[in-house]
Amino acid sequence: MSRTLRTLLSLSLGAALVVPLAASTAVAKDESILRLRAFAVDLNNRARTNTLDIVIERWSSPEEAANLKAVLLEKGEDKLLSALQKTKPRCGYVRTSTSLGWDVFFARETPLPDGGRKIVLASDRPVGMWEARNSGRSMDYQFSLAEIRLPKEGKGQGKAIPYAQLSFNKETNTLEIENYQREPVRLNEITVIEPKK
Repeated sequence: MSRTLRTLLSLSLGAALVVPLAASTAVAKDESILRLRAFAVDLNNRARTNTLDIVIERWSSPEEAANLKAVLLEKGEDKLLSALQKTKPRCGYVRTSTSLGWDVFFARETPLPDGGRKIVLASDRPVGMWEARNSGRSMDYQFSLAEIRLPKEGKGQGKAIPYAQLSFNKETNTLEIENYQREPVRLNEITVIEPKK
């Protein structure tokens, strides 16, 4: 069984939930849809690779981020999962070349000082029938998270945590993320896919 790794991620999902940004988080219009393609490398359990398509249909509003933070603080992780799943409309989806899309319920974009941008994504995670029936330890890890850094020019990179537990440390004002696996999945060679004309 994989050992857990507790991290205070520089993958600032914490900052995305904790400090809503007003200027750059307006709901995206149809022409602002962002399509990305990433090469995912999972070094847990015999290195596996796959291509991910990530489609952002809209950005989460500051109000949505503040609401999710409040739910986590006041009611805990289980209620946060329920609140996240009720987000309508979804913010986008992620899929592999061999799977159906999986809804993304939280998507925030933050400009970086070098002209690039940081994108944070969150969703509930896919749970297979076998896993749900056996109710193993992995069922305690209900969230999937990702952080992507896109430079002003060229290809980006990022990390994803497919199995995550979340808690909020009020003393340090940070979101604590526990990863079920040894390390996050690496997202390499992230490219922006231009829409077809």
